[in-house]
Order: sequence, then C-alpha cells, then structure tokens
Amino acid sequence: MNLLNRTVRVAVICSGLLTVSTMSASAAVVCSGDVCWHTHERYAYPPGAGVITHDDSWSAGPGITFREHEGRGYWRGDDWVEW
Repeated sequence: MNLLNRTVRVAVICSGLLTVSTMSASAAVVCSGDVCWHTHERYAYPPGAGVITHDDSWSAGPGITFREHEGRGYWRGDDWVEW
C-alpha cells in the first residue's frame, strides 16, 4: 500500500508540473503589413510599429511572407527594428 501511495503522489506531482510548463509556454504570429514572424513572447509593441499579433494557430493567407528573426523587435519594410 505504501508503494501505491508513493506512485500516486509522484504521478500527481508530474501531472501538475506538466500542466504549469505548458501554460507558461506561449507563442504568437506577429505581422507588419504582409510580413509575419513567429515569437515566443507576447510583447507590447510600440504604437508606431503598426504590428498585429495573432494566436499561433492563425494561418496566413496568400501574399504573406514569413521572415524569422531572433530578439525583440519588428519588421519595417526590409529592416528589423529592435527596441
């Protein structure tokens, strides 16, 4: 009976840790005009950036180009603007 109690406790703890780790993971697709990129953080972009944030499940339509870039920033034309 002692082994069963330990097994149940470990299973509950692992389940809780898994739930917390998936809740903290967020992703989004951010677009500026017809250029989009993926981000792992939801930033509060400057008002002049003109970006729109979509959920990660959002699907791009025709004419949308994806350009990936590391770090905090946004695309303005062909330039990556960091802030």
